[in-house]
Amino acid sequence: MSAILFRDVRLAARAGGSAMLALAFFAAVATLVPLGVGADLRLLAKIAPGVLWVAAVLAALLALDRLFQADFEDGSLDVVALAPPSLEATAFAKIAAHWLTTGLPLTLLSPLLAVMFGLETSGALFVSLLIGTPAVSAIGAIGAGLTLSIRRGGLILPLIVLPLLAPAVIFGAGAAQEVAGALPLLAAFSLVACVLSPFATAAAVRLNLGS
Repeated sequence: MSAILFRDVRLAARAGGSAMLALAFFAAVATLVPLGVGADLRLLAKIAPGVLWVAAVLAALLALDRLFQADFEDGSLDVVALAPPSLEATAFAKIAAHWLTTGLPLTLLSPLLAVMFGLETSGALFVSLLIGTPAVSAIGAIGAGLTLSIRRGGLILPLIVLPLLAPAVIFGAGAAQEVAGALPLLAAFSLVACVLSPFATAAAVRLNLGS
């Protein structure tokens, strides 16, 4: 499992494409919204948690369609499915690798972008993204598994995943605004997603592999 985790992290760092694209998208949305809304700092600070959370979720989804696709195309996913480490363990490793290369960088960038919105609770935003983005990777992996054999599955994946991520956005934005009870609910949602996702993802991958 650790070998798959390190391999996927190395590939993401070597290629640089998906992770950098996600960061660029996140930064672009955070830059464009103030230009469209205007310079009213009160309004910007009010909408910042929701805007930045939605932007982070959409940015993280950009890198999800290739989570299993490369291994599926070269046939190595069939070998992995039959290897001694369970497919559930492989799915967990890939989810962790996606978060380390996408979710964590987005979280680290968030305080800087929060300054553009005049958000005083940038620390709360950082904590909410740190706790909530693993759920984005976990639930996104299920969508990646379901759309594995579908041509242009990357276009369908957001339609499957976004409704499931609505609680993360609601609780995450609430936690960023320091709404009472939002952070524990976000943590519970993220924990359940991370625990159950490897099993659901493995089942989806097996379905597409026909095994």
